[in-house]
Amino acid sequence: MLPSLGILFCCSVLSHQTPRRGFWFQCGRKMIALLVTLASVGGFTSAHADDLLPAETEISQAVDHYIRQHLSKEGIAAVGMADDLTLQRRTTLDLAGRVPTPIEQQWFLSQPEADRRRLLVDRLMQLPDFDFHHRNWLDETLLPNQPYNDEFRNYLLTAVQGRRSWETMFREIMKAAGTEAPEKGANHFLSSRVRELDDLTNDTAILFFGVNISCAKCHDHPLVADWKQDHFYGMQSFFKRTYQTRKTNSLAERPFGEVKFATVSGESKQASFMFLTGDVAADRTPQPAEEERKALEERVRKLEQDDVEAEILIPEFRPRDELVELALHDSKDRFFASNIVNRVWARLLGTGIVDPLDQMHSGNSPSHPQLLEWLTNDLVSHGYDLRRLIQGIVLSEAYGRSSEWTSGSEPPAASTFAMAKTRPMTPRQLGASLHVVIRNTSQWPAIENSDEWTNRRTELENQANGWVREFEQPGENFQIAVDEALFFSNSNRIQDDLLRDSDDRLLGQLKKEEDQSKAIEQLWMTVLNRSLQPEELSSATAWVDRDPAQKDEARRQLLWALLAGPEFRFNY
Repeated sequence: MLPSLGILFCCSVLSHQTPRRGFWFQCGRKMIALLVTLASVGGFTSAHADDLLPAETEISQAVDHYIRQHLSKEGIAAVGMADDLTLQRRTTLDLAGRVPTPIEQQWFLSQPEADRRRLLVDRLMQLPDFDFHHRNWLDETLLPNQPYNDEFRNYLLTAVQGRRSWETMFREIMKAAGTEAPEKGANHFLSSRVRELDDLTNDTAILFFGVNISCAKCHDHPLVADWKQDHFYGMQSFFKRTYQTRKTNSLAERPFGEVKFATVSGESKQASFMFLTGDVAADRTPQPAEEERKALEERVRKLEQDDVEAEILIPEFRPRDELVELALHDSKDRFFASNIVNRVWARLLGTGIVDPLDQMHSGNSPSHPQLLEWLTNDLVSHGYDLRRLIQGIVLSEAYGRSSEWTSGSEPPAASTFAMAKTRPMTPRQLGASLHVVIRNTSQWPAIENSDEWTNRRTELENQANGWVREFEQPGENFQIAVDEALFFSNSNRIQDDLLRDSDDRLLGQLKKEEDQSKAIEQLWMTVLNRSLQPEELSSATAWVDRDPAQKDEARRQLLWALLAGPEFRFNY
């Protein structure tokens, strides 16, 4: 076991259990959140078009206009911009899914100061890293309980690399019509949930529309007037006919199938094909004669149980197709577009404009309604291009602010976006970053060598995949888990892989550096992406000097302390 260095390493540990998925857990958890959010006044409403900035405004300018407007109204002074190296680290983590390499640091600092940020963002958006990281985020969002589903991940990567719009991906995921890879991988969103109709209904509402309707199952929602039983069962009716064939695991839809439910008063009702807006799709289900209906039902039964039919039954009327059209033609609430804008914003700034992310309703006002409306308009008018949205937000002043609050007063609420929010890395960000910083700095290809970098980045993604299971996926109020802390302290993988001193590793490079100050500075710059402070240099030097014969081992312990410490673990 490596020694604990109190001056360099602190690790908060709190055991977390992964919440059990399911209708009742979702309902109970959100009931608590709603008691808080409903204390506010206002509603989830659209801003008036006359109040919005012109459509041709750059995204970054629109973001900063609305954030500044809100800060001025509230009398809040925002913090200044983060320093260049901190901003490079943050941006690289958010766009490339890893920390920057030393060669990238040198390139960044060599650029004209006025153009550094834009050049950095432009470069990162063109790298294969962006595609990998964007895919990983979509995977973590849409299929959190199956983080190693290769078919779904391959579909997402193909879609991202092919520049498919979010609208197109939504259609492919909801219709689940792909029969060959990689498009067949899109089916896993539905197939992973198809046996739990409540989960399928609510997960779709949450992840694609920002709405948790689980508490409207047994009665009209007790806290949110927007959601009635009709909404819950209306959404459920779009999936009621979906089933999975037994042998080929293909998704199909039955030609018949209704959702019936009992109201609180005991009345039995048949659900309409109702979207969250209250819009209803006409039921165009054919009504065959009794004998023909029995034959169709028997055919479906065989597909579900024996899969003896060579050809999947394709009904004339498919409810999931109706859901897609109702969602995309929602011009009033625009749940589909607003939800993904809100989720991208939360991904990059740590807190949604609507928070929690699954509470888009009239009792939970956006912190910046005009900003959400403007960004939603922009996304729709530009063909649901998430790349464009991400790039615009990252270039804003709001994104680039420091995460340090130096005033003596209490820091403002995260929803003001007056300062950057410290965010934990995801398991794949952490795995990739670990394998970036432990490599000999001379091993990275030159900035202009794009072909070699593509090969290295693919290798890095594969390396990170092998470490994902060791780290917890961050959730609300994240604390580093006991298992992760023990893994860094005791695992042979840490010793044998990350802390080797071979020539291809950072420690092997540092063994050849006789200037102790330079070696320590290199360690800090590579791992933490910043210069070390005088007191850090003094403490680190004292640690190494305590036994000159064990200099290399002491540097190894310093590297371990930095890798295991909280500064490396978080994006700030």
